[in-house]
Amino acid sequence: MNGIPSSTFFSVPPDWGWLIVLYFFFGGLAGGCYFLAALIDLVGRPEDRPLARLGYYIAFPCVILSGLLLTIDLTRPLRFWHMLIESNTFRPMFKYWSPMSVGAWALLIFGIFALISFLGALAEDHRLDWPAARKFRPPGILSKIIGGIGGLFGFYVAGYTGVLLAVTNRPIWSDTPLLGMLFIVSAASISAALMILLARRSRWTMPGLHALRRMDAWVIALEFIVLIAVMISLGPVFRAWLNAWGLLLFFGVILVGMLIPLALHWRRQWLGDRNVTMAAALVLIGGFILRLVIVFSAQGV
Repeated sequence: MNGIPSSTFFSVPPDWGWLIVLYFFFGGLAGGCYFLAALIDLVGRPEDRPLARLGYYIAFPCVILSGLLLTIDLTRPLRFWHMLIESNTFRPMFKYWSPMSVGAWALLIFGIFALISFLGALAEDHRLDWPAARKFRPPGILSKIIGGIGGLFGFYVAGYTGVLLAVTNRPIWSDTPLLGMLFIVSAASISAALMILLARRSRWTMPGLHALRRMDAWVIALEFIVLIAVMISLGPVFRAWLNAWGLLLFFGVILVGMLIPLALHWRRQWLGDRNVTMAAALVLIGGFILRLVIVFSAQGV
């Protein structure tokens, strides 16, 4: 540990690599985009519904991809179902005291709701000839129930990876209680950024898009504050980031992923029409680097 005081210095690194980094990134996009889509359905205008459908179009493929990445990373991928089913009795296995077990079930349930909303979006867009699926979209009480429950699970999936790290006996991860909050806020910022980027590419101009851009600016500012709070909460363990990982955190996350996008949000004349697109792209890059630094830096000390 090079003199860094931490009660977790004796633990063995879990040997998490790029697959887990990608799992955290796409899991955050899945949960964040679904939550934002459900929020737009709930409080947005009827003309904002294409933006909500976009969120569902992103969420379902991302949750499938994140589940595949998590499964492939297992030592024995073909036994992934053991996380959900007892191998002897073939009964559902739920360990409420285990973040891994709770997370596996949350990912599964969220995936079901993401699929339902994905099918509803396809039906509303006339890309799926299934009239019953149209009931999954507003207006109607069923769509509100689906969006509300799915949104809660999406919120949980977006942040539980940070909680999972916090209960893992490794320096940095277990030395701050704020990783779950950081991952939730980061998921919101990268999800809004991706939705903005794709909506701009389609040249959408609905009111909800402007509201999403304003929200993203505030969320980026909040993410910056939470990241600073994480650094402060680490105490002496913060010295673990006084190296190349710390430089990547500063330049790749704080500068590229937060400060420059905030400046582009507030100084729109700098790049003209490209301001919004550039800001969104930088937020996505910064969000990925954030997960990269957090996953790898704690395993190298």
